Amino acid sequence: MATAEIPSRHKALVYDEPGKISTKIEEIETPKPGVGEVLVRLTHSGVCHSDMGVMTNSWSWLPAPTQKGQVGGHEGVGEVVAFGPGTESTVLKKGQRVGIKWMAYACTQCPACLAGLDASCSSGKISGYYFPGTFQQYAVAPAHYVTPIPDGLPSDVAAPMLCGGVTVYAALKKSGAQPGDWVVIPGAGGGLGHMALQIGSRGMGFRMIGIDAGEKEKLAKECGAEVFFDVTKYGKDADASKKLAEDVKQATGGLGAAAVVVCTASNVAYGQALSFLKFHGTLVCVGVPEGEPEVIKNADPATMLVSSLRIVGSAVGNRKDAIETLDMAARGVVTTRFTTEKMDKLNDVFERMDKGKLQGRVVLDLSD
Repeated sequence: MATAEIPSRHKALVYDEPGKISTKIEEIETPKPGVGEVLVRLTHSGVCHSDMGVMTNSWSWLPAPTQKGQVGGHEGVGEVVAFGPGTESTVLKKGQRVGIKWMAYACTQCPACLAGLDASCSSGKISGYYFPGTFQQYAVAPAHYVTPIPDGLPSDVAAPMLCGGVTVYAALKKSGAQPGDWVVIPGAGGGLGHMALQIGSRGMGFRMIGIDAGEKEKLAKECGAEVFFDVTKYGKDADASKKLAEDVKQATGGLGAAAVVVCTASNVAYGQALSFLKFHGTLVCVGVPEGEPEVIKNADPATMLVSSLRIVGSAVGNRKDAIETLDMAARGVVTTRFTTEKMDKLNDVFERMDKGKLQGRVVLDLSD
């Protein structure tokens, strides 16, 4: 697309009533890329549970409530259509497909970035939270931080990989599990969970156990779960959690799992997770519960040191993780189970998400 064809205004989905599930399509001014930036014509954007957390102000740990008129979204795919000063000589080319991630910008030079922990960048910017996100047709992005999309990987398939896929891949890497080890995925049939099952089983050689509502069993097993537990058949009290833990350990030969990667925003799941682990096992925290945070049960010093357990936090991934995830997607190791919706259906998507009715992911088609 030639620069002359770039419109002066374009469609964007904004959070018009932060604190509620409410989005509105507006026409906004198309930005011009600044120094070190590129302008991307977005064609698709994944819809993530994190978008709902930002929109509804349900994450108490965020430093400020979401501003009215915020353009949400952080799983955008499109093509480079214009360069800002200083970017023309980069490896990017006009018309090249790139992705915009949860971290819209990371400096790459601070201690966190040098450690490969981009999400903790001291000057990082989050796409869709005080930085224009990907629920729009044009977006500005730092040239050094967009992710190239492999040839042959469709844009709608690539979009959810930029957060969901990268997040679970990075988390599985941090779990310490080895090929042949058992790994438990609470939230197995959701957007994160169904990708974690695929990457863990097909890409990393783990034996996967899925935990979720019964209607998601078919999807979980298709994605690589050897064993599935219907969480609705257990209660939420201590006895029910104990029975679930016993069943998980029986499925693993009596020892327990090497890792539990919690892919659901559920305090109950976190309360159960440590009881699934074997000696020297690892709990990886991925899903962020809404409301006030709760203390993880059984994480007392005696339990932790006697069983040599670890609790690890994992927030999305870095640039290398993103490239490796998209490579796995291009090779067919992981595929996204998704449905495609137009921009005007986003409120309905969030309503279904809030009720736990989504299986896999939803991708927005950003075309007119």
